[in-house]
Amino acid sequence: MALLRHLRILAGGIRERCMTPTIKAAFATSDRHRVDQHFGAASGLLIYAVTPEQATLLEFAQFGELDQDRHEDKLATKLALLRGCAVVYCEAVGGSAIQQLLTAGVQPLRVPSGTSISFLLTELQAALRSDAPAWLHRSIARQHQTNDRTETRFAAMEAEGWQE
Repeated sequence: MALLRHLRILAGGIRERCMTPTIKAAFATSDRHRVDQHFGAASGLLIYAVTPEQATLLEFAQFGELDQDRHEDKLATKLALLRGCAVVYCEAVGGSAIQQLLTAGVQPLRVPSGTSISFLLTELQAALRSDAPAWLHRSIARQHQTNDRTETRFAAMEAEGWQE
């Protein structure tokens, strides 16, 4: 665990692994304030990192005008952008996109058009603090499994005498 300890020192100090859940949430939006887009035809996706205490803007990706139908290949770019996200909020989403999102580990959630993103972020933070829905529990569990695999890999490298 010395390698992990050294990484922690470089990252700003030694502290026990933080168990505060952090998830990434995406929003299909044209104005960065409201969810007002169909997922497949979204002109923009806004991505936040969300903890029980705060929400931090990570990225806003803009796309050209897209039709809602007959463009299955357009989803590849959006799915790549959503890598690591737990949820995407949109006003509508097609069946094919739902399957692809779920396969990628992203929960699509339909909300009424015009729903405030700040309202949704507040709801998500409240869910992280207390009664999280099943999809959110699964996402947090997947994130912990990924983190555990990374730590195990570093420990194995150290045990083998890995050096630069």
